[in-house]
Amino acid sequence: MPKPVYLMALGIFAMVTSELLVGGLMPQMAGDLGATIPQIGYLITAFALAMAIGGPLATVAVLSLRTDHALLILFAVFFIGNALAAVSPSYWPMVVARVITGAAAGAFFGVALSAVAQITPQHLHGRATGTALQGLMVGTLLGLPLSTLIGGQFGWRAAFAAVGALTVVVAAATMFSLPRLEKSEEAARLRSELTVFGRPRLWATMATSTLIIGATFAAFSYFTPILTEVTGFSREVVPLLLLGYGAATVVGTIVVGRLAMSRTITVIVTGLLLNTLFLTAFALFADLQVPALLAMVGIGLVGITLNPAMITRVQRAGNARALVNTLHSSFITMGVVVGSWLGGLGIGAFGLRAPLWVGVVLAFLALAAMAPAAIGARTARREATACTTSPNKQAEAARPAGA
Repeated sequence: MPKPVYLMALGIFAMVTSELLVGGLMPQMAGDLGATIPQIGYLITAFALAMAIGGPLATVAVLSLRTDHALLILFAVFFIGNALAAVSPSYWPMVVARVITGAAAGAFFGVALSAVAQITPQHLHGRATGTALQGLMVGTLLGLPLSTLIGGQFGWRAAFAAVGALTVVVAAATMFSLPRLEKSEEAARLRSELTVFGRPRLWATMATSTLIIGATFAAFSYFTPILTEVTGFSREVVPLLLLGYGAATVVGTIVVGRLAMSRTITVIVTGLLLNTLFLTAFALFADLQVPALLAMVGIGLVGITLNPAMITRVQRAGNARALVNTLHSSFITMGVVVGSWLGGLGIGAFGLRAPLWVGVVLAFLALAAMAPAAIGARTARREATACTTSPNKQAEAARPAGA
C-alpha cells in the first residue's frame, strides 16, 4: 500500500474530528460565544450542509489543478477555517468558520479518494479506499473523546487549534511524499466532467448510498438515550460501549475494503441483510442488555462500513475522479442528515425504539433499490460460468469413445 494512502486517512481523520468536536464542547462554547446550546448545535448542521453543498462547488473550483496541488490548497483552506474558529470572538464568525471547514472537508474527501485511485494499482483500489476511510472510522471512534479531553484541559479553542496543527503536519507530509499527479485533459474541462452526471444509473447508485447510511444513522444518532433509558446502562458505561461500536466499524471497514473490488454487490447486499437483522433485533430486545449490546456491535460491523463497496460501485457507475467522489460524499452526508431527522421524528411519535425501526425501514428500502443490481450480477455470474464450462463440454463431446 503506498504510504500517501495513510496520509489521506490522517487528513480525513482531522476533518472528521473537526466536524464532531463541537458536540463535546457545547457548554464551553455557548458560554464563551454568548450563544445558546441550540445555536451551538446549529454549528454542526452548518458544517454538514457546507460539506454537502459547498463540497462539490469547492471541487469545481480546483478541478483545473493537479490533484496534489488541489489537496494542498484544500488543506490550507481547512486550516484557515479552524484557525478562524479558534480565535472567533463571537457566534457569527464561528458560523463562517464552520462553513469554510465544511466546504473544504467535502471537497477533500472527493479529491483524496481520486488521489488514492491514481496512486494505487487497479486491483488494490477497494483496499486502498478502505484504508483511507479508516480516517473516518477512527475519527468517529477517537476524534470526539480526544478533542473533548483537550477542550476540558485547555479550553475549547485549544481543540480547534490542535486540529489545525494536525492539518499542517499532514499537509507537509503530503507535500513531500505524494508523487506528482497530473490532471487529465478530460478532468480539466468542466463540461466534459459534467457529462457523466447524465447517467441515471449514477444518480440511482448515489441515492442508494443515502439510504444505506441513513439506515445506520437513524439508529446511531440516538444510541446514547436508547442505551441509558431503555436498555438500562449507566451514563458512565455508555462511552465505553460506543468505543466498542467504533472498534467494530474499524474491523468491518478492513474486511469490506478487501472485498469491495471483487464482490461489490454481494458485500453491499449481505451487509444490508445483516444490518436489517441487527436493527430489528436491537428494536425487539432493546430492554435486554446482552442482546442489545450484541446487536449494536453487529450494526457497527455492517453499517457505515459498507462505504468502500459503495464508493467502488459509484466509481464504476461514473468515474473515479474528484467531482463524482465529492458529490457522492454529499449524498452520504445527506444520509446522515435524513437518518437522524427521521429518527428524531420517530421518537416524538412513538418513543425511543422508533429510530431503530426507522433504520429497519431505510435498510429495507436500500435492499429494494439494490435488487436490480443483485439480479444483474447473478445473471452475469451464470453467463460467465456457462461460457467457461461450455468449451469443456464441447471438448468432452468431441473426444473419441474410450479416450
